[in-house]
Amino acid sequence: MASLSTHVLDTGAGQPAEGVAVELWRGEDRIAAGATDGEGRIRELAADLEPGRYRLVFLPPSPFFTRVELEVELGEGHHHVPLLVSPYSCASYRGS
Repeated sequence: MASLSTHVLDTGAGQPAEGVAVELWRGEDRIAAGATDGEGRIRELAADLEPGRYRLVFLPPSPFFTRVELEVELGEGHHHVPLLVSPYSCASYRGS
């Protein structure tokens, strides 16, 4: 089984992004949703996931990026996928 956590950092403000809505989709089905806490984290967005392809959808605090989607392939174990966002750029990576 797989599990997933995330966090969002507002690199323009130099701080965690609180209250960012995040959704997890598999195909056309929304499997999980949450909002980042005061540290910009969702410690467990989803657990007990079957390995496979998923879409993470972020609604970040940016005047330009109103929606950021990442398609990820989850294998066995825990996965952490952060989003770094500023007013006019964003990046992600596989965290630990």
